[in-house]
Amino acid sequence: MEQGGPTPQAAPDLIKETTTQTFVKDVIEESRRQPVMIDFWAPWCGPCRQLTPMLEKAVNNAKGRVKLVKMNIDEHPQIPGQMGIQSIPAVIAFVNGQPADGFMGAVPESQVNAFIEKITKGVPAAGEPNLTEILAEADAALAEGDAAQAAQIYAEVLAHDATNIGALAGLAKCYVTSGAVEQAKQTLAMVPESKRNDAAVKAVQAAIDLAEQAQSVGPIAELEQKVAANPLDHQARFDLATALNAMNKRTEATEQLLAIVKRDRKWNDDGARKQLVQFFEAWGGTDEATVEGRRRLSTILFS
Repeated sequence: MEQGGPTPQAAPDLIKETTTQTFVKDVIEESRRQPVMIDFWAPWCGPCRQLTPMLEKAVNNAKGRVKLVKMNIDEHPQIPGQMGIQSIPAVIAFVNGQPADGFMGAVPESQVNAFIEKITKGVPAAGEPNLTEILAEADAALAEGDAAQAAQIYAEVLAHDATNIGALAGLAKCYVTSGAVEQAKQTLAMVPESKRNDAAVKAVQAAIDLAEQAQSVGPIAELEQKVAANPLDHQARFDLATALNAMNKRTEATEQLLAIVKRDRKWNDDGARKQLVQFFEAWGGTDEATVEGRRRLSTILFS
């Protein structure tokens, strides 16, 4: 059975013929692992002979991110009939066990490539690392306080994708955490201007700004003495909060700023609340200290 000539370059299992009996296994079940395109064709169909070689070439170039399954509708009319296929060639993409997209007719090669790019977005090629999973591993290491291990993993991601925003922001955060503020700034400078409003990037920028503030506020012991001597010294308390945050003492830092908001909301043009909001941005919206801090701030502001 021949369609568009032999395909000697086809990688193992990337391109195959299917039948009515094997359709569920070859297409439905397989599409739960990666996208599968099914090409409905017939030996008498001239446009099919134009399209199929383009499909096979594109699938091979996709390096395992998509598979191609071909079905001769003359020999196996039941499946195309159930799917309402009335003209060929017809290509339907299945993703996660469901038909997701498709096209009819012998389209140009550029359109075939664009179609595959669309249905495989985010799917790693065979043998390539899953960067999403690796980033999650790095984020977890950083959350557990292992900045060195996290930095190593982020660097691994950047070796594969030098413009990965999550990895750049994560690596910069590792530098901030370890006190290397200048390295953090240099890393963040590699983020394209168009991505500067990304939530992860903004969070690291806030952390850098806070770290630089902390470098100028003086020894924490002196600030604690000033606050103890005069609880109404809001500037000393503000500086103490900044220094505490730099030491990752988030609850204590929040306490100091909330104390200012309680006593004098208007101090320094609402400076204590604004600083607290910057803390929340740097810590991230799901951080326990952020969640609790927002709750307590709301209680003060709206009571």
